[in-house]
Amino acid sequence: MLRALEIRDMLIIDRLDLEFQPGLNVLTGETGAGKSILLDSLGFVLGWRGRAALVRTGAAQGEVTASFDLAPNHPARMVLADAGIPDDDELILRRVNATDGRKTAWVNDRRVSGEVLRALSDVLVELHGQHDDRGLLNPRGHQAILDAFGGHASQLAATRSAWSDLRAARQKLQDEEAMLQSMQAEEEFLRHAVGELDALGPEQGEEQALDARRRLMQASEKIADDVSRALAALGHDGAEGAMADALRWLEGAADRAEGRLDGPLNALGRAFNELAEAASGVEHCLDALKFDPSELDRTEERLFDIRGLARKHNVQPDDLSNFADNLHAKLGTLDAGGANLSRLKTAVDAAQRTYDEAAHALSAARKASAQKLDKSVTQELAPFKL
Repeated sequence: MLRALEIRDMLIIDRLDLEFQPGLNVLTGETGAGKSILLDSLGFVLGWRGRAALVRTGAAQGEVTASFDLAPNHPARMVLADAGIPDDDELILRRVNATDGRKTAWVNDRRVSGEVLRALSDVLVELHGQHDDRGLLNPRGHQAILDAFGGHASQLAATRSAWSDLRAARQKLQDEEAMLQSMQAEEEFLRHAVGELDALGPEQGEEQALDARRRLMQASEKIADDVSRALAALGHDGAEGAMADALRWLEGAADRAEGRLDGPLNALGRAFNELAEAASGVEHCLDALKFDPSELDRTEERLFDIRGLARKHNVQPDDLSNFADNLHAKLGTLDAGGANLSRLKTAVDAAQRTYDEAAHALSAARKASAQKLDKSVTQELAPFKL
């Protein structure tokens, strides 16, 4: 049902908002009152062909918006589905006409072509005029009358549902074929890249660890002597020995110092612990600085391989493992493509059979109803000598 019509800057109309109520709505007026302009505006938003110049003089553009209420099984929903437009109980059509003749249309805020508007017009509005007899020649009208006469609503719904399922199955198959075709074009690259990555086997965080190890080995020759001297200075012949002597001398004098050496003795004890910890850390560092020269060569070679492969694929070194996983997934999809295509083709065949059965059943019912409708129409026309 047409619920509202909003007109802006069309012909002689500056601004007009019309709201319609359920039931019969009648617009009357004298010749020239503007009834035809309302019809022209409605036809414009529905995509009908009409007057060439519709924009009001002095305006930049004209605009018409029409709002409709849709029943749950309204055929307009099928048109919306075919056009890929979400449907709702409310349908809003809006069309703009610029002064240069360009026309732009939207359905539920989705931009559409005039063809979609005209397809909606066929199921939303019936125009009756002095040439209504031409409507008898419209096959779509014949079909609607026949289905209403024969009570084919359930069969028609089943056929439409089967067609939607068939269309969806075909689209899935088409998408899968397009994806596989795209992947097959890069199959050689995928297999070569996966082979390289598997041979290298990069791990997360490995590049940073290798770089740190390399820098340590490169610096070890320069700092090993200083670290060794520091360890010696902390040992028995250095700080440890001097502190041990100091501790021994202070312990010998503590009994006669009336407790004044207790604090220094405790501090020396803590210092011994800290000194031992420092010496242990320096010793561990010195152990880490010891390396086999061939290890440096191996570390540098692997580091360069990881960085080179990362540059080749334009990813960060730490992302190589994730990149390898993605390529493996693509290759797996490609290898399984034949099975997926077979499954989707089977689904299309099944949907095709379901649709064919529903369409044949509807066609048979229409043929049977057509004979009854023909007899009924003939009986009604007889009194008119037609």
